[in-house]
Amino acid sequence: MIKMKLESYACAFTFNNSDEAIARFPFPFKSNEYMYYVDVKPYIKGPIGSPYEHLIDVDEHYISEVYERKRILEQDRSRYGALSHMKTAQWDALEYIMINLSRDYPEYFGLETCGSEWIWRNNILNISDKFKFGDCATLTMEPLEYITRQCQGDFFILDQRDNNLYLDAGMVTFAADFSAQFDFGMSFHEIHGPVPLAHEMGVYDRVLNVLLNLRIEEPLQRLNWTLTVFPMLDTSTERYHQWGINRSFVTCDNAGEIVFLRVELQTFIRLPRSNSLMLTTRTYLLSLNDLASNREWLSKFYSIMRSLNDKIAEYKGFAKYRNDIITWSDRRLNQ
Repeated sequence: MIKMKLESYACAFTFNNSDEAIARFPFPFKSNEYMYYVDVKPYIKGPIGSPYEHLIDVDEHYISEVYERKRILEQDRSRYGALSHMKTAQWDALEYIMINLSRDYPEYFGLETCGSEWIWRNNILNISDKFKFGDCATLTMEPLEYITRQCQGDFFILDQRDNNLYLDAGMVTFAADFSAQFDFGMSFHEIHGPVPLAHEMGVYDRVLNVLLNLRIEEPLQRLNWTLTVFPMLDTSTERYHQWGINRSFVTCDNAGEIVFLRVELQTFIRLPRSNSLMLTTRTYLLSLNDLASNREWLSKFYSIMRSLNDKIAEYKGFAKYRNDIITWSDRRLNQ
């Protein structure tokens, strides 16, 4: 059984990782240098208890993240959106998520189906709902919103047409310095337009080609990363006025406590009914103090901070306090 807890991702912050959560953290660096490249790879079921064991990961932060999503949606309904032609894709996503959760975590989730008559149970949130698959009137909200309110991480549904992908539906409450509302309806290249260097290197052309040819039941995964100040999941552009100033608080003395490595485990899934592509983005946070408990991680992190291209540091938002992180990391390595 997973020991879940209730904690806050907003002031006052009470988020913390248990020893088990630190040990299973998806550390993103394989070498001492970092540069953009085509890093999507086939999903391979990982070790028991790891974030890679199941395609949809549930961990000790489940309840806290679900409540945080509810809080954000109460303040800003634009974090969820779906264009009218995405109804089939929404049911596609609901089916995929329910089947995976009920199969992989039967102690927490249950699904019974008899033709189009479905019963869904979420034992953690005390939910038990009967509905008719394909009939939106039998649910309290749109299918994608209904199920993603019960999940950790963000969900993007990309419609494939004209040899391109378009963000036409999604639940995005945990954006890392971008605006989902602004991106809705954009093409793959338009969404990634602000990323430096990668376009010139042809990275996104190659990634798009891979994704357009993604097959059903052959999901892909990759890790994305950045740094954030304080354990905030919602660092969206819409809330920049609330969290942007936090970057000025970092010093070489407090970096270990208030700076967090933010890693997104991104999974790309081809949905069978609609042929849409679902991107799940599960965010994990790790304070630098917790990162430093693993000396190998700290050594790689230190090397990357020192060698990282300035444009990437600027884009990822930590150029202002990068030297403080380097100084802090150097001190910890030499303790």
